[in-house]
Amino acid sequence: MKSEIAGMLIQRALEARKNSYAPYSGYLVGAALLAEDGTVYTGVNVENASYPAGICAERTALSKAVSEGRRHFKAIAVVGGRREESAGCLKEDCTPCGICRQSLAEFCTPDFPVITAKSITDYRIHTLGELLPFSFSLSCP
Repeated sequence: MKSEIAGMLIQRALEARKNSYAPYSGYLVGAALLAEDGTVYTGVNVENASYPAGICAERTALSKAVSEGRRHFKAIAVVGGRREESAGCLKEDCTPCGICRQSLAEFCTPDFPVITAKSITDYRIHTLGELLPFSFSLSCP
């Protein structure tokens, strides 16, 4: 993965994070999903008083992309942190939760890059296979 692509996706995720709706946890998450055609779909976490009704940033971005007819993706960047943490000073990486990992596995191969970042220059790249080594798939019995 080229660093300029990673940086662009992280920047888009940081920008999206500003729109997060997290009145209960105070943990704001942004995601930027790069489709195979170059389109970037962003998402944020949207919480709800009925906790299971909320949705994560990664699945928001994925849902937007799929609803626009996209099914093939190149990478995703995820950023998250407490409300008081500024965009360039996040204290830790935010990795996708299990449901988001499985949702990505529905459309992405195990070598799909998942970028987790504290800032544009402080990030790590994982593969989806590293984060979810035993995913469910259409080929499961």
